[in-house]
Amino acid sequence: MPGFRLPVSILRCVAAMSAAALAASLGGCTAAPDPPEKPSTSAGAFRDLELFGRTMIDDGAPAVLMHVKNKGEEWSRAIGVRSLKTKEPVQLSDPVQVASVTKSMVAVTVLKLVEEGRLRLDDTVSDHLPDLARTVNPPFPVTVRDLLSHSSGMPDYAATLIQSKPLKEVINTRLSLAQRLAWAGRTTWEKRLAQGFAYSASDYVALALLVERLRRQPIGDVITEQITVPLGMTGTYMIGARTVPEAMAHGYLVIEDQRVDVTSPAILIESPSAGMVSTVQDMNTFYAALMQGKLLKPATLKEMQTSNTAGFYGLGLWIWNDTCTNGFAYGHPGDLLGYGTVSMTSADGTRQVTVALTYPPAPFLEGSNPLVLEMMDVAEQTLNSLC
Repeated sequence: MPGFRLPVSILRCVAAMSAAALAASLGGCTAAPDPPEKPSTSAGAFRDLELFGRTMIDDGAPAVLMHVKNKGEEWSRAIGVRSLKTKEPVQLSDPVQVASVTKSMVAVTVLKLVEEGRLRLDDTVSDHLPDLARTVNPPFPVTVRDLLSHSSGMPDYAATLIQSKPLKEVINTRLSLAQRLAWAGRTTWEKRLAQGFAYSASDYVALALLVERLRRQPIGDVITEQITVPLGMTGTYMIGARTVPEAMAHGYLVIEDQRVDVTSPAILIESPSAGMVSTVQDMNTFYAALMQGKLLKPATLKEMQTSNTAGFYGLGLWIWNDTCTNGFAYGHPGDLLGYGTVSMTSADGTRQVTVALTYPPAPFLEGSNPLVLEMMDVAEQTLNSLC
């Protein structure tokens, strides 16, 4: 489905950390005073998150899940219900569709091949995937780096597919990677004098085909083997890899004036651009491990964090300003079929904010849902209050 196509402006940040007050002295007591209390994160730092979550529930969102980590301390909230049918309270550990957060995980699998010397970032993709040229007809040589940074200009297969048939039919259609690229090939890949950032699900389909060709495994299995199992991310998997658990936060759309449950649609099965399911805790686990060098070597991670010409996207990573360090925070937003997610982490992996929302049931929007932009705003403000 269409992802983000417009850069997000740098938003205002607040700094609201304060040390806990020292315990009052014991007047006249001859015993040694108790040691000062360990400083704790100010409750005010989470006021905006609390307000956002409650507002979303009041506006009809079934569930909001939030998890914050700050230098060993944690704060979380799970508000709402898993399902509008059962009305069971949602739990923090309930998985959600994470949409484009999937891209960060696929990017890691690609960069591991680079570390092994089996691939180079500036390799022409068609040298490894000869069928790519015949399927999508690139007007110029496209590199691995181009795909990772959304600088290839390849047509977005999801946009073409959505415009071709009724939405119910689209979301109930299961496609192979080759079939996804074939849909991209129905739109002419235009040549531009200067190709800038153009967000396209097709880029990550081609990358997944590349990984599968070199690993001889499905991309979901590679992610499981290289990321989720080593990190103990038990609530994270590719849609289609297992039966959807009952304890999953359900998402909804309004299609033809009817509310439709879109918790695990066929179109997302084995999708390398948007097919992962995860929990807010697992997303924080993944990005902390990535930033702390547990998944990639320092030089490779630096490449991943380097922004493209748009200034806010690296190689499978979204980039935000981090006013605590005068540097940057990294992660990814996700926005798709009734779900919105934002996960962002400081460069040292010690400050993290992840928010997942099941949108108030409404008709499908092509392009970015405004709510995910609000989520990015409140998440960035919160992260920058944890100095």
